[in-house]
Amino acid sequence: MESLVAEISAIASGVAEDRKVELVHVEMLGSKRDSVVRIFIDKPEGVTLDDCTNFSHSIEAVLDARDIVPGTYTLEISSPGIERQLFSTADFQRFDGELAKVALSKELDGQKNFVGYIRGVEGSKISFEDRTKGLVKFDHSEIKKANLKIDLGKELKGGKARKK
Repeated sequence: MESLVAEISAIASGVAEDRKVELVHVEMLGSKRDSVVRIFIDKPEGVTLDDCTNFSHSIEAVLDARDIVPGTYTLEISSPGIERQLFSTADFQRFDGELAKVALSKELDGQKNFVGYIRGVEGSKISFEDRTKGLVKFDHSEIKKANLKIDLGKELKGGKARKK
């Protein structure tokens, strides 16, 4: 399934470039005979329904012409959402200074879950200012799941993200 996701990702990357959107993530769920291909796209001003529709038509034509996905499949194209998941070190670099939640696959100083602000990326090392632990560093490979969080203080004040 991983090689299929990689192949779909390569195609989706080209379609994203043509459509002037960012390819965020591709995932496949279900069985080989009845699967869901989920593709998340984004752009700085936000993704519209038209962006999703146009992207869907473009990639569906390529996937069907090449008969890449075996059996029947459902294609879902959407925005990653306001609390978007962070997949790569590039995501952490892009959202440096933003509020996020990170779950690690193993404990770091007795803690697996961290909520705070992204403070930088050096190679594969993420610097993160946790609300309770302070500044911690962990390798990207240790992340089980990470996503942005809504910064209510920022939203209510209408101000900028807390960057130090």
